[in-house]
Amino acid sequence: MSEREAASSETAAERATSRRAVLAGAAGLTVATSGCVRQVRTVVNRDDVEQLSLTITTVPADGDRESIQIAREVAAVLEAVGVDVSIEMRSNEEFLRAVLINHDFDLYVGQHPGGTDPDFLYEALHSLYADESGWQNPFGFTNLRIDELLEEQRRTGGDDREAAVDDLLEEVAREQPFVPICVPEEHRMVRTDRFDGWKRGHLATRLGYLGLETRGDTERLRAVHLDARPSQNINPLTAEYRDHDPVIDLLYDSLATERDGELEPWLAESVEWDDGTLQVRLREDCSFHDGERLTAADVDFTYRLLQDTELGSGESPSPPPQYRGLAAAVEEVNVQGDHELELAVETGEAVAERALTVPVLPEHVWSERAIQADVPGVRVAQGATEAITTDNVPPIGSGPFRFGSRTEREHLTLERYEDHFTLRDDVDLPAPTVEELRIQIDPRSTSAIQLVSTDDADVTSSTLETYVLDDIEAEDDVAVLESASWTFYHVGFNARRAPFGNPRFRRAVAGLIDKAWLVEDVFHGYADPTATPVTDEWTPDDLAWNGEDPVTPFLGSDGDLDVGAAREAFEDAGFRYGDGTLRVRR
Repeated sequence: MSEREAASSETAAERATSRRAVLAGAAGLTVATSGCVRQVRTVVNRDDVEQLSLTITTVPADGDRESIQIAREVAAVLEAVGVDVSIEMRSNEEFLRAVLINHDFDLYVGQHPGGTDPDFLYEALHSLYADESGWQNPFGFTNLRIDELLEEQRRTGGDDREAAVDDLLEEVAREQPFVPICVPEEHRMVRTDRFDGWKRGHLATRLGYLGLETRGDTERLRAVHLDARPSQNINPLTAEYRDHDPVIDLLYDSLATERDGELEPWLAESVEWDDGTLQVRLREDCSFHDGERLTAADVDFTYRLLQDTELGSGESPSPPPQYRGLAAAVEEVNVQGDHELELAVETGEAVAERALTVPVLPEHVWSERAIQADVPGVRVAQGATEAITTDNVPPIGSGPFRFGSRTEREHLTLERYEDHFTLRDDVDLPAPTVEELRIQIDPRSTSAIQLVSTDDADVTSSTLETYVLDDIEAEDDVAVLESASWTFYHVGFNARRAPFGNPRFRRAVAGLIDKAWLVEDVFHGYADPTATPVTDEWTPDDLAWNGEDPVTPFLGSDGDLDVGAAREAFEDAGFRYGDGTLRVRR
């Protein structure tokens, strides 16, 4: 070995030794540091565990008296178990914008639109929709097992579907993505000296205002509505302005309509189910309110817009906040002529037919709205199109009534559409029997009742608040109607925020709510407590209300919470207490 080679070898050995030494030192340092890190993390984590503070978002008493009362009771029981609670009240549209569009809430109390068919849970809970806006999964809830059951009940029919729905409801009750509280009774007041036939259709739908028998030469139907939103915005695709009212139903036709729980053709002359497809034949010579012909191309356009309001021009679909679940059932529309089309679906017949209830929109009006919205002075989110942001005044539909006039927060007046197909001699469907429907806005149930009693209105088109019902005095020519309800009051959790994504926490909260007591104290008995969000006919026996919630019974009695038992429930769920407060890691 030469001196140079020896020097080089020595240097290499020194480098190797040096590197091993460094590595060894580093390892020791790592060990030492990791201990420090654990120690630091422990300290940090201890500091990070703090009293749970949350906000309950709801509407004020002039928006929904029952919601704010429920919110106060929920706040009281949460405070009793050591939670710091505040209540945030917003107007109806601000409340829905916070919950449905911006997902800016911890918990909320409000009314869910529900549905007569349990398939509404598909859009309410499927994880596919956790990041979308609208009533599609506002909770940000994700659960693969529930996804599977939601899809199974869509695919199947008959007994198999009933079994799938039962399994789905069992899982929903176990997971408590939201807490269903009660189904309110719907009461409306009507005058019987000017119209007959009030019971032939539900007054939240078009059929409640069609086919009425007039007495004398009555040509105007006078409704009084408690909510001003229909006078402000008539866009069927907005979530903030649409509620349990019949306005969109009267202005826009759908292919089918629901009567007494069954779907029957409406704008469609006939519908036939054929192994995964719906063959639809439209009524001929129908037109929109501006005189343009309504054809199968408009129906095709409607489903494309309801799946993507940008009509494919964006990087990804921008679905509207309304009708998402219904439109998703339709895989493809094949137009086979001006009045014939085929809807290809991947669902069973029952779910497929419900897709026929969406409003048919005129392509010549709405195609111009499939562009990025431009609202002066307002930053609009990417994917928000003019189809969503427009107030849609005047609306152009094809329904039995067309837009007449409006004054915001005062009235909305609709006029009979003389060319509507229900007015034809050969069509046996309920038709508009008055020339004008004037919807007067009055936010108070007491004054709405007074308007009907004094013959200044014919019907309260909103449901009356329950606190006034016992004070309504019997009068000649006036009646109070009770209608079936599928909406329900509930507490919604924002699973995007800790600890509301934890099902054990949600179940513990559910056990704090005395639903039976709320029905008596807040709704004066005019509601039914419930453990499930579906109608009675779809509720399995083991989830039926049996005097208490069969899954998450109230931890107390007669509205009085057993605080010790409630705190124990949170501890059993993995949470802990310190200084008398419920501590969580945020």
